[in-house]
Amino acid sequence: MRTPLDAEAISPDNFTGRPISEILAFEAWRGNRRVQLGEVFDISGEAGGTPSDLTIILNGNFIKVKRIGRRMSTGKIVINGSVGMYVGEEMKGGSILIHGNAGSLAGIGMKGGVIEVDGDAGDAIGSGYRGGRSGMEGGVILIRGNVGSEIGCWMKDGVIKVGGNAGLFAGVRMQGGTILISGSSEGRLGASMTGGKVVLLGSVPSILPSFLIDEIRPNTKVGEEKITGPFYTFTGDVTEGGNGRLFVSTAKNPHLKVKEEFIL
Repeated sequence: MRTPLDAEAISPDNFTGRPISEILAFEAWRGNRRVQLGEVFDISGEAGGTPSDLTIILNGNFIKVKRIGRRMSTGKIVINGSVGMYVGEEMKGGSILIHGNAGSLAGIGMKGGVIEVDGDAGDAIGSGYRGGRSGMEGGVILIRGNVGSEIGCWMKDGVIKVGGNAGLFAGVRMQGGTILISGSSEGRLGASMTGGKVVLLGSVPSILPSFLIDEIRPNTKVGEEKITGPFYTFTGDVTEGGNGRLFVSTAKNPHLKVKEEFIL
């Protein structure tokens, strides 16, 4: 598939209780023309009686397919392969499990549910729309690999966990919620954030000067999970009058030791 496919119809909410003939006839945008799902995919099985009973299994490479699971409220989608942009867009509930990589903007505008990615993911995971001021409002996004830049942009609530490394500007303009990065960050953590929490277990080149160091803490929490430190804790972004918090591993960032003299 060379031309991207906008397949927001693929959701338990839409497929429940429908015969295969109707599902085959669902429309999607392929470039600038409409196509039916049956023209693009081989589809088989039975739809459950309620959306919560339904599991949609997608086998193959879906990296050119966008908006799978848009606004889904329950049920389950399992993708055995990689998937394109906007997976789980404005998701309200249910779960999406991706045995591969995910494109940028996964979980954009997410309000509930769970997205799990076994591989890497792109930029702006759990963010808001460009020009808007509202990002992820709830739910959980778990990326076991690396992520790109600007994850959690405008995030209001929920949890993003990254098993690998993160690009620049993780938590940019964050207002609430929690981001856990088990690997390292390229920098600019929490730029312009006003609330929320970013926990970094790996290294970061520097902390923005608009963050004030508070103390060294032995541990912190991400949801109900206790994360062992110790951590340098910072408050900011003061240029925005912010009260966001950064928790940065002391062991992985010995170059930040010079900031200890500013702890009151």
